[in-house]
Amino acid sequence: MKKALSMSVFAVFAVVLVVLFITGLMATAEAADVVKWRCQPYWPNSSSSYQDSAVALADKIKERTNGQLIIEMFPGASLVPATEVFNSVKRGMIQMGSINAGYALSQVPVLAVANGLPMAFNDPWEAVYFHIWMGYEKMLREEVAKHGMYWSTDKANATELTLKKKIATVEDFKGLKLRSSGLWQKYLVSLGAAASYLPAGEIYAALSSGVVDGLHYGAAQGAQSMKLYEVNKFHLKPAIGVSGNDGWLINQQAMDQLPQGVRDILISTLEEHFLIRTNQYTFLEERTLSDAVKNSGVEVIQLPAAESQKMRKAAVKIWDEVAGKDPACATAVQMVKDFNRQLGRDID
Repeated sequence: MKKALSMSVFAVFAVVLVVLFITGLMATAEAADVVKWRCQPYWPNSSSSYQDSAVALADKIKERTNGQLIIEMFPGASLVPATEVFNSVKRGMIQMGSINAGYALSQVPVLAVANGLPMAFNDPWEAVYFHIWMGYEKMLREEVAKHGMYWSTDKANATELTLKKKIATVEDFKGLKLRSSGLWQKYLVSLGAAASYLPAGEIYAALSSGVVDGLHYGAAQGAQSMKLYEVNKFHLKPAIGVSGNDGWLINQQAMDQLPQGVRDILISTLEEHFLIRTNQYTFLEERTLSDAVKNSGVEVIQLPAAESQKMRKAAVKIWDEVAGKDPACATAVQMVKDFNRQLGRDID
C-alpha cells in the first residue's frame, strides 16, 4: 500500500511539473500560421480510447498552442488499415497515428516488450516506472527514430482474463479453451490452455456456443464493451500482463517543421498524457469491474500468491525468447528482470 501511495504522489507531482512547464510555453508561444495534421488512431470511434485518448489529446494540443497546431482525428481504418499506420506515418502520408505495439514488431522488435511480456508487471504504476525511470521509453524512441518517427506511449494498462469457468490454480488452465493473441497466446498455451485467435466480431458467439471458455479483451472495460459479462461470470486476477501497448507515432520531418514553441508543447503534452491517461484508465477499470460485480453477478478470482509465482516463472521462458530477437530486446528484457528482482520477486 505504501508503494502504491508513494507512486501516486510521484505521479501527481510529475503531472504538476509538466503542467507548469506547459503553461510557461503557452505564455511565450508566438503567433504563427496554423498547422493542420491528419492523424489516424487505430481505435474505432466506438472505442472509449478514441474519445478519451485521441480526441482529448487533440483538443488539449489545440488549446495549448492557441490553435497553432490542429490535429484532425480520423477513426481507425478510415484512412488506412490499422496495420498500415506505421508505414503511412513513416512515409508522411499522414503526420500522426496510434498503433498497437504488436503491429510493428517486424520493424521495431523491441516493441515486443511494450506489446505485453506476460507477468512482467503487477500494476500499471510498475509499467510507468519501467518506461520513465528505467529508460524503456527512451529506448523505444531511439529505435522508432531509426524509421524517421517519434514515439510516445499512450498509457499503461492491464490485460486480464474473463472466464465462464472458475479456476483456482495454474493447473486449472489445462484444457481451457481461450481466445488470445500475440505473446499472451503463446504464454497461455505454455500453461496448458488451448489458446487460439478469433476476430473481435466472432467472440460473443464463440463464448455463447461454448467454442471458447474465456478470453482477454483488454480487461474490465474491454469486457464490458463487448458484453462479455453476460456470459463470463468470472474475472481473473492477477493480470496476465500490464503494458504500454498503445503508442503514438509522429513523422519526424513534420515535427521538425513546427515552430519550436509548438513542438515543445506537443512533446510535453504527450509526456503528460501518458501519466494522466494511465491514471484515468486505471480508475475506470476499477469502477467498471465494481459495477460488473454489483450488477452483472461477476465474481473476481484472486489467485493465491504461490500460484501467481508459478505463472511468473512460466512467463520467464517467453521473456527469454523475446530477448533473443535483437540486442535492444535483450537489454529491455534484462531491465524487466532487474525490476522484478528489485521488488523481491523470484524469477530464477
